[in-house]
Amino acid sequence: MARRKMIYEGKAKIIYEGSEPGTVIQYFKDDATAFNAEKKAVINGKGVLNNRISAHLMTKLEAIGIPTHFIKSINMREQLVRSVEIIPLEVVVRNVAAGSLVKRLGLEEGEILQRPLVEYYYKKDELGDPMISEEHIMTFGWADPYEMEEIVAMAWRVNDYLSGLFSGIGLTLVDFKLEFGRIYGEYGEVYIVLADELSPDNCRLWDSKTGEKLDKDRFRFDLGDLVEGYQYIAEKLGLIPEGGIVKGGDVNEKLLENLDLIENELAAKRKLRDIKGGKPRKI
Repeated sequence: MARRKMIYEGKAKIIYEGSEPGTVIQYFKDDATAFNAEKKAVINGKGVLNNRISAHLMTKLEAIGIPTHFIKSINMREQLVRSVEIIPLEVVVRNVAAGSLVKRLGLEEGEILQRPLVEYYYKKDELGDPMISEEHIMTFGWADPYEMEEIVAMAWRVNDYLSGLFSGIGLTLVDFKLEFGRIYGEYGEVYIVLADELSPDNCRLWDSKTGEKLDKDRFRFDLGDLVEGYQYIAEKLGLIPEGGIVKGGDVNEKLLENLDLIENELAAKRKLRDIKGGKPRKI
C-alpha cells in the first residue's frame, strides 16, 4: 500500500491528502492536550469517539442548511472531508458562564447568560489564540464583512440547533468553538463552510440534572475519566451501544465493526457549486 502524504499534524488530528480531488482525510488522534499543550496525554479510544460524534453532528447540521466540509466516515478514526482554506478564527459561542469567561469577568461558573455571547479568537497556537474583535478581523483581512455576516449567522443557527438537540437528551450546551473555511467553486464562487470538528473536545457539555462535566474539562482539571464522559455523550446520541466501546482502556474492535459508518448524503449528491445553504460570491 502506498504511503499517504501527510499535509498537516495538529494537537488532536492529522490531515492527509485525499483520495479524490478537492478532498483530504481527517484522522482523529487519541492525544489530549490542555492549557495550550502544557498538559498532554494519550487516551485510548478518544479519537474514535470524537470521530463518530463529530460526523453525526455535522450531518445533522447539514440537514438544516448549514454547509460543512464533512463528506463521510472512512473508518472509525478517519473522515473524508472537503479541502478548505481555513479562516484563522476560532468562533466561540457561550450560553453559560464557564472557562476563560469566568476568569476574565469574575462571573460565577454556571451563571446562565441573558443571551448567547459570540467571541472571536485569532487561531495562532504560538500566541495562545488571543481574543480579538471584529475590528481586528477587518483590519488584518482575515475575513471580509460579508464573510463575517455569514459566519455569525451560521454560529447562531448552530447554537440554536445544538442547544435543542442536547437539551432533548438531558445535556446542557455550555459553550463551543467553531472553525470555518473557504471553498472556491469552478466559476469563481466563494463558499463559507463549517470545518474542523464538533466534539466534546471543543464543546462544553454538562449533565442537565447533576451538572457533571462530560467534556474535555474532565482532562483539564482531573474531574474524572475522559473517555467515560465522551462515551456517555455518544450513548445519549445513540451512536454507540449502552456500555460503550472502550473498557479498561481497550477499544472493542469487533463491536466497532458492527457500527454503521456515517455519510453525509447531501454532500455526496451535490456538486461543489451547489453547496446547500452557502451564499456564493464572485472573486
